[in-house]
Parts: sequence; C-alpha cells; structure tokens
Amino acid sequence: MKVYLPSGVTINYLERGTPAGLPVVFIHGFPFNHRMWDAQMRALPHGIRAISYDLRGHGESQVADGQYTIEFLVDDLIALLDHLVIDKAVLCGLSMGGYVALRAVERFPERVRALVLADTRSEADGNEAKVKRSASILTVKRDGVPAFAETFVKAVFAPQNMSAQPQAVEFIKSIIRSNTQLGIAGTLVALAARTDTTSSLAKIAVPTLIMVGEHDTLTPPAASEAMHKAIKDSKLIVIPGAGHLANIENEAAFNEALVAFLKQV
Repeated sequence: MKVYLPSGVTINYLERGTPAGLPVVFIHGFPFNHRMWDAQMRALPHGIRAISYDLRGHGESQVADGQYTIEFLVDDLIALLDHLVIDKAVLCGLSMGGYVALRAVERFPERVRALVLADTRSEADGNEAKVKRSASILTVKRDGVPAFAETFVKAVFAPQNMSAQPQAVEFIKSIIRSNTQLGIAGTLVALAARTDTTSSLAKIAVPTLIMVGEHDTLTPPAASEAMHKAIKDSKLIVIPGAGHLANIENEAAFNEALVAFLKQV
C-alpha cells in the first residue's frame, strides 16, 4: 500500500495482523527495504499489528530529489503513524532504522510505546566514517548499484555466512539492486550528517530491547553494550553466529527474543 505524506513524498508500506493489536513498526537498514523484515512479519503473533515500510529513497517509496536528512525520515515515520491512526507504536529499527528510532524517541517520546534497537548505535559518524560515506557515494555513482551491492554485502554478513547462507546473501543483494543511485547517495549524505543521540539515552523511559550480532563489525557489540548501560532497565541480547544483519543471519534467535519482548510489552 502507498500513502502520500504531507511532506510531498509517497511511502510504500505493508501491514498484517489485527488492526486493534499492539502496533509494531519495523524500520529497515541502509540500503535495503521493508522486505528485510519478511521473516519477522511472519513470525509475530496475529494479535500484533505489524507494519513494515520503505524509507524514502528505498524500495517502492518515492526517491524524490535525493536530498535527505534523518530528520526527514523521522518526520515520514510520524506522518505514517498519523495516517494509520496510531498514537503510540513499538519501533523496531536495525542499523539506519535504529538511528531513525532513536531520533524519533528523542523528538517524539509520546509516540513511542517501546523500542527494539538492532545492530545500531547512538553515536554520530566521526570524521573517518564521513570520509567512507563520501567514498561510497562516489563508488555507487561510478560503478552503479549492482557493483555496489556486491561489495556492500561483504560488510554486513559475518564472513562465515557469506558461504553458509548463499540464499540470504542473494536476497539482500537483490534488495540493494532494487534501489537507485540517487536514493543510495542521498541516504549516505543523511547518515553522515545525522545527530548524536547518546546524550538522550538516559531519558528513554520505555521498555527497550537491544540486539546485536555476535560478529557485527559495523555496529559492534561494544556499541550496544554502551547503549544498554545508558538506557535504564534495557535488555541486551547478543545474537550468536550473526553479523550486522542479525534478524536474517540468525532469524530463529532474533525472532524468539523479539516475540518474548513484545509479550512483556
């Protein structure tokens, strides 16, 4: 389904479960789309109102002018909640999705029922990371999206899973290839320019589950441990055998922890 938001951007989203159930909104990572949450959407009890969507510039959502900020992505999320008549939702974000969720709870704490932060961090990009983002923009513009996808998957999967999970690797490649050069480049700029939400972690007053892949090198377990220490009463789970895509590389462990947490919420 698609909705035209007040910002002038059309967002694609998927919904399943009971309309009156606990709303859980899945926010995907970069440079993916809502399909990265397929296994979680299937795993949730029918009594949950599960929603996944494509962030602007990704999947079937509008690319528009390619000038993005994390603030725009948060605005889109809140506008989607308004469209769906959801007062408060559980936000489940992975990597970039976690950045969006953390900024959303910082700006709109009254709209968040609980948080699931997966393979993400609160810190903004340092200078080295910003330079890498810039290099990635040049790469995708020069070599194209398919070549970018071939390189990118090596950074997000644990090395052993590159060979052990060929179907999952190809699935993620296909998702990346569905995006445009402009959408990817614009999102890289937004990621490099995002604010640091570390100082707001202590103010988070909703149930929070933090999950991270054991072998995640992009947002390593140490980053999750730091968030866990800062967010009062949060729970931290390290997903064994997984890299940066813990929900895909160890779907069973991720889903078990997610469903258990939602039952408590």
